[in-house]
Amino acid sequence: MRLVTLLSLDPRYLLEQNAPDIDDYLRLHADTWLSTKTTEQAKPIFDSSWLWVRAIEKETGKNVRMGRAFGDSGWCFLIADMATDPAHQRRGLGLAVLEELLSGILTSAPDNPYIVVLADAPGRPRYQSMGFVETALNSIGKRYAMKKAGSADKALG
Repeated sequence: MRLVTLLSLDPRYLLEQNAPDIDDYLRLHADTWLSTKTTEQAKPIFDSSWLWVRAIEKETGKNVRMGRAFGDSGWCFLIADMATDPAHQRRGLGLAVLEELLSGILTSAPDNPYIVVLADAPGRPRYQSMGFVETALNSIGKRYAMKKAGSADKALG
C-alpha cells in the first residue's frame, strides 16, 4: 500500500530505486552546489544507504536527479543528497524523488518512523509542503565543526 501518492511524472523521465554510480553522485554534488565530496568520502555511502531513488532521462539514459535515505532501518531515517541536474530543474523531479523516498520508508519501516532532512533555504518550502515541520524549539540541529590546523585551540587529549 502506497502512503504517498506519486504525482504525474514527466514522461521524459523514469524513476529507479537504485544508486547512481560514483561518478554521477560526485557530478550531481558538484553541479548543484552541494558540499564537495571526494571519491574516498563517497565510496562507503553506497553500502550504508537504506534506499536510493534517482530520475533517469529516458532519451539519454543520464542520471539527472538523486536522493537517498539512510538510518538505523528501525525508527530513524535521514533523507540526504537531494540533487537535480540544473538543466532538469523545475520539472517536478525533486518532488517525485522525495515522494518515492517517503513512500519507501513509510511502507517498509516499523510504525511511526522519525524522518528528518537538513533543508537549505531554497528547499524549505518544498519540504514543508510535504509535511516536514521544524524541530525548533524542541531540538536544534548541530554539526561538529573541525578546527583548522594551527588554530589556538588544541585538540582534546
